[in-house]
Amino acid sequence: MSASSVDEKLSPTADVPSTGTGVLYGSERTVTEVDPRKILRKLDLRLLPFVSLLYLLSFLDRANIGNAKVAGLARDLNLTGLEYNLCAAIFFIPYCFFERRNLALKVFSPSKWIPLIMFLWGAVMVSMAFVKSFSGLLAARIFLGITEAGLFPGITFYFDCSRRIRGLLAFSIERMEGIGGLHGWSWIFLLEGLLTSVVAAIAYFCMYDYPENASILTGAERKWLINTIRTNNTGLSKSYKAEFIMQALRDPHLYLMAVIYLFVLIPSYAFALFLPTIIKDLGFSASHAQLLSVPPNAAGCLFTIVSGVLSDKFRARRPFILAGSATALIGYSILFTTKSPGAGCAGVMIAACGLFPSVACILAWTGGNVGGEVKRAVVIAMVIGLGNLGGVASSFIYRPQDSPRYLPGHATDISCLCVAILLCSIAVFDFARLNRTKAKQCAKERITEEQGSNYAEMGDASPLYKCVIFLSIP
Repeated sequence: MSASSVDEKLSPTADVPSTGTGVLYGSERTVTEVDPRKILRKLDLRLLPFVSLLYLLSFLDRANIGNAKVAGLARDLNLTGLEYNLCAAIFFIPYCFFERRNLALKVFSPSKWIPLIMFLWGAVMVSMAFVKSFSGLLAARIFLGITEAGLFPGITFYFDCSRRIRGLLAFSIERMEGIGGLHGWSWIFLLEGLLTSVVAAIAYFCMYDYPENASILTGAERKWLINTIRTNNTGLSKSYKAEFIMQALRDPHLYLMAVIYLFVLIPSYAFALFLPTIIKDLGFSASHAQLLSVPPNAAGCLFTIVSGVLSDKFRARRPFILAGSATALIGYSILFTTKSPGAGCAGVMIAACGLFPSVACILAWTGGNVGGEVKRAVVIAMVIGLGNLGGVASSFIYRPQDSPRYLPGHATDISCLCVAILLCSIAVFDFARLNRTKAKQCAKERITEEQGSNYAEMGDASPLYKCVIFLSIP
């Protein structure tokens, strides 16, 4: 099952027989009542916190180089010119190239694959604490990109909570300067890398693979969940075939969603990599810059969670993407036009409240518009892989020579958000066109849900599959 579309596909309103507050599931001899909401609560309480922790650590380890820079990394390694920018950017090249390894989850069990790669990137993060030169840091970032690329892009709504914790950790750890002969920035890499490795060991014993073997559910609940997923996929095939991979690669919507994601990620990654530097150049000390990076990230985390809850409640994605992008646009416009430190901090706060929810909703919207497990895995991997190339551009838009106002960087972010809003609107019109075409075909050829097995190999090209436009259930 594709985790990134859990919110799209596991709905209590699934088209299954119901009675009272539950669903009757079973044979004529034994009928067991299950409560869909209770099942979803079980999944939320057991899976979401742990998966959230995995993404917290993933983002923490890839973006803490921004906090390390303010803590003295560039000075101690004698980084000059664009050398820091290159170290930040090089991560994304192997990360995007090896993102296709998400298909490994169709071969290896997630409970083994994810802990393994987590342990490996934790080890790489620990090694970064001992780098002594630009070339050493560059090599470590390359290996970090390779190892992190295997983490499947699953549940995304709590992804950005890690940024809030990152600022607090960096402020505390930076004060360990000199302990054990290590710089403060070395301790940032060392302790956060060790934390990742420890969590990886725990993950091996705590993760579930698929609904079929989720021990937190009863037998009847597992049957209901599997049946619900199958029903909401309109009977599409779950088998692993090269044909489904080619369907994904030939789908123009894959590239449209990837470009939308890219233009939202450019300002998002720039925010993550350079926020402490931007705040510091507003006139604050290094330690104050670490602390002042916490409020905007905390606000962004809160807005991400609220947007996730509301978008689930109203079964809508696109309005939240547009609203988030427009909000971020206002924030960057303030940063571009003001010289006041107070107004600059306000602009940063507003930008964070718009950027973070947009990233999560785009991935959820993408997963909801792809039919079939294999194709969905490929599309999400490709969207994240291609979209994360935006991180390369993000690493170079805030240049040292543009300090302290960084006008070219802010202007680039504004332009990217405008393009994302335009492309999002184009996607909506095209998905609506496809739905109308399929509805006419079903009416003309008298195609019904009972015939779903006849179109199982077609993926989302099936006339029975409807694209998500405003509502998750058209």
